[in-house]
Amino acid sequence: MILYIAEKPSVGRAVADVLPKPHQKGDGFIKVASGDVVTWCIGHLLEQAEPEAYDPEYKKWKREHLPIIPVEWKHEVKSQTQKQFNTIKKLIKEADQLVNMGDPDRVGQVLVDEVINYSGVSKEKRDATLRCLVNDMNPAAIRKALNDLRKNTDFISLATSALARARADWLYGINMTRLCTLLGQSAGYNGVLSIGRVQTPVLGLVVHRDREIENFVSKPFYEVFITLQTPTGESFVAKWKPSSACEAYMDEEGRVLSRKLAEFVQEKVKGKNGSVKAVKRDRKKQTSPLPYNLSGLQVDASKRFNLNAQKTLDICQQLYERHKLITYPRSDCRYLPNGHYDERQAVTNSIAKTAMGLVDAVNKADLCLRSKAWNDAKVGAHHAIIPTSRSMSSDRLTQDERNVYELVARQYLMQFYPAFEYAEHQIDSEVEGGLFVARQKSVISDGWKALLPPNRSEKQNTEFSSATLPNVKEGDFVICTDGRIDEKQTSPPKRFTDASLLAAMTGIARFVSDPEIKKVLRDTDGLGTEATRAGIIELLFKRQFLTKKGKEIHSTEIGRQLVKSLPERMVVPDMTAHWESQLEAISEKRMRYRQFMQPLTEGLGILITEVENQDFTSLKGMGKKVVRRRKKSSKRTTPNSN
Repeated sequence: MILYIAEKPSVGRAVADVLPKPHQKGDGFIKVASGDVVTWCIGHLLEQAEPEAYDPEYKKWKREHLPIIPVEWKHEVKSQTQKQFNTIKKLIKEADQLVNMGDPDRVGQVLVDEVINYSGVSKEKRDATLRCLVNDMNPAAIRKALNDLRKNTDFISLATSALARARADWLYGINMTRLCTLLGQSAGYNGVLSIGRVQTPVLGLVVHRDREIENFVSKPFYEVFITLQTPTGESFVAKWKPSSACEAYMDEEGRVLSRKLAEFVQEKVKGKNGSVKAVKRDRKKQTSPLPYNLSGLQVDASKRFNLNAQKTLDICQQLYERHKLITYPRSDCRYLPNGHYDERQAVTNSIAKTAMGLVDAVNKADLCLRSKAWNDAKVGAHHAIIPTSRSMSSDRLTQDERNVYELVARQYLMQFYPAFEYAEHQIDSEVEGGLFVARQKSVISDGWKALLPPNRSEKQNTEFSSATLPNVKEGDFVICTDGRIDEKQTSPPKRFTDASLLAAMTGIARFVSDPEIKKVLRDTDGLGTEATRAGIIELLFKRQFLTKKGKEIHSTEIGRQLVKSLPERMVVPDMTAHWESQLEAISEKRMRYRQFMQPLTEGLGILITEVENQDFTSLKGMGKKVVRRRKKSSKRTTPNSN
């Protein structure tokens, strides 16, 4: 008997639907006509054991217990899913062949592997286990995946990376949360101070941005524009580009802060002759953006429809599992397997039937084009999020589902549109020793940008103009006929929104101070994973560390004071971003588990000493007392992830 173990019931049922009928439904499994069985987890059936599982004394939070570092790691079956675990365990022992059908990512891999290992099967059976990667919930795609089974042992590094992440989160979350809570309560804080290796640096990003805004002092700066006339009477406007001799009067971004200097330049050149020093004419192309990964989709859904990250993920899960209209959504990849190119006709036909607003876009798509999105070398366990070949009436979708589906569909269709083309014309002129630059961009062909909604298209094209610069050449004579000074104000950075905070988490290299780590992180996933980022942001709101005012995300007083009380390295992304790059290296077999875990466990004691030397008194009187219920509640009392 072959036992297929899916990550969740919806996937299990979809898999069973393509297997021989008739089916016999059991309690937590489906037996098919061939005698094979499909069963499923309900997310994580197992969880990291709580500290008291290692020592009953750890149930009490005491400083002398820290750091808590398990010698042998333990898992426990979740009480609410014990029945399903027992079902799977029994089926595993009866099966001749096991197939891991967890979601195609690190978590999906380890989630099923843990259940198999915890069930006590022989090494021989474990080693013989196969892996099935399902990215698309439609029957044809599932059949194709079932015909392309791989050895589960090929994915050991993926599971090891997930295991290392879970254990690192446990060690950091349990020890730091207990320590900070104890120190906070000693200083007069009421409640638990939750700490996580990802959530705390994300909180730090918001707190530091808020402080930067509040401490910002706006300053005026000045730009000089002059009108130049050619011998043929044509005029054009050029902007002064200050030389290095003016640096004493400029800020770090090269803006002139002295009005007197600007006025001097304006007066110096007015009515004076000059000459053209250089002329540049370039024709440029901008290829279509790649299909979405989850973060990219969440960012655009937030900008377009004001959907927060968690809401977008929830909608995607419905489109994937229930409606089967898009492929696996928790993807960090923006590329597609070469084999998917053959399905473009079926996919675009389905888009036209499902999203009526994109019918014209489908009709104008050139399916002979092939963008750089199709690249087997860039595809790992999962690929970019794209529409499937399934279609349905949009009336069966909610407005939010329609909106997100159309985002995914439009991004896919862009792969079959030509590049956006534009011309750049620049004239550099010199008048009285000063350099004045005139630039003009004009659209040659809209290409894929024709698919952008009108409001986005307008924003993207504000830098393009229909006006043209005169046809001059190097050495031509010009005269300055007029000039003006524009006074502007420096502006503070913008507060984070759902979209910009997600973008900051994925592009975390921008916020990292260490140049070596910054270099490494440019090619990695950033803070958290595609599947966890939305939850981390939501968690900070639930913990009352963040609050929202309109679209803007603000730190609360508790959040600010917590960040103030912690060592700098706990609230900046350098350390945890470095962890993420190491976890990626484990999944790619470039680093071993021990190389990651050993320095981490050895460093806990040092970090505890650092935290103990911090001052938590600013949290006095804040928080709410935890009301202990007599009724038995869930075992998990402290956060141990992210």
